[in-house]
Amino acid sequence: MTGTELVYGLSAATANIVGALAVTSGRRWSVRALDRMLAFAAGFLLSVAFVDLIPEAIERGGRTAAITALIAYLLVHLSQHTLGRHFHFGEETHAVTPIVSRSALVGLLLHTFVDGVAVASGLLVSTAVGALVFAGVLVHKFPEGLAISSLFLAAGASRVTAIMAAAALGAATILGVALTDAFAALQAHGLAISAGVTIYVGASNLVPELQAREGWSTPLSFVAGCGAYFVARALL
Repeated sequence: MTGTELVYGLSAATANIVGALAVTSGRRWSVRALDRMLAFAAGFLLSVAFVDLIPEAIERGGRTAAITALIAYLLVHLSQHTLGRHFHFGEETHAVTPIVSRSALVGLLLHTFVDGVAVASGLLVSTAVGALVFAGVLVHKFPEGLAISSLFLAAGASRVTAIMAAAALGAATILGVALTDAFAALQAHGLAISAGVTIYVGASNLVPELQAREGWSTPLSFVAGCGAYFVARALL
């Protein structure tokens, strides 16, 4: 694992834990502020997927890459609707059972592992693409940690357990980075896998949660996320 990969992986994992600490400290978050954060993240993530990940993956793997991206999308879809069907990117306000919180964690570990694969695969293309992918991963790590820890608290878990759940997501991201370096198959198909998972997270997880929100702040935040991506891309 290179120094850049290590820094990116640790930064993403730290953001997961910071999100958990924000919940376990007892602080209440503005729902509108969290919605805007999620909308911004969705815009940035989808921009990275459509402008960088998919074109680069298809250039390297052709139709096989497109099929791989679709398979990755379907696998996350199945895991989210079986293991983690109760998980949503936001603070949990209803009581849930321990089995629900644990199944949500297991389902989300696949997604966070691929976050690490995405970062490492992006860096294999170029430093700029790697930085853009890392930024896309980072912007949803805080709400991700907030969500999983609040879910554990709602299931009656201790604060330490809730923080450890978020830390596990961060560890899965670091593992994704490390294994991409170690396995040729992940190096060959990592971009396509990342594209499929990223599109699922942005378009199927985040956007549907935000569509029912009233007012202009949430859709404008989504557009701002897309715009921020293009500004970052131009600067890099």
